Amino acid sequence: MAEGQGQAAPDAVPTRIGQVVMLHHAGDREEARHRYLALWAEIGEHGDPLHRCTLAHYLADTQDDPGDELAWDLRALAAAEEITQDRGGEHHEDVLAARALYPSLHLDLAADYDRLGHHEAARGHLRRARDAAEALADDRYGEGVRAAIRRLESRLGDGGPAADGPWGPPRRRP
Repeated sequence: MAEGQGQAAPDAVPTRIGQVVMLHHAGDREEARHRYLALWAEIGEHGDPLHRCTLAHYLADTQDDPGDELAWDLRALAAAEEITQDRGGEHHEDVLAARALYPSLHLDLAADYDRLGHHEAARGHLRRARDAAEALADDRYGEGVRAAIRRLESRLGDGGPAADGPWGPPRRRP
């Protein structure tokens, strides 16, 4: 067998992740989780950091246990930080992509910590999400992330459930 056949071709990984995202958004959460995990096994713990960041970010959304969701969101953030430590050169586009994910990464972590009762950690990540969101464009994605940040700010501000019942930020990506 030729070397590298066991791994996904780098150009194919974002497409494959996108296909699983569509499956997940169509409502098949369990199958999406299995496919994401298979992709994770192909990419590996030390694979391309942008692929790991993106995959872990989406994989967190398929978790049933809040602790598992937090673990995947932390993996996504660690991979994003790995990317942004390489501040240019041939990976400049990856750095920009990772920075665009920071608001959503921190927002998800804030929501994870809130669900687990770690409210100070939640507030810290919410501040980081808000700060990072300043760099987002005024497009659908940026507006969606900023709206989710405002909702969580409101939720954490009074320390109790929202007026219309328990709230969690949307786990679908805007």
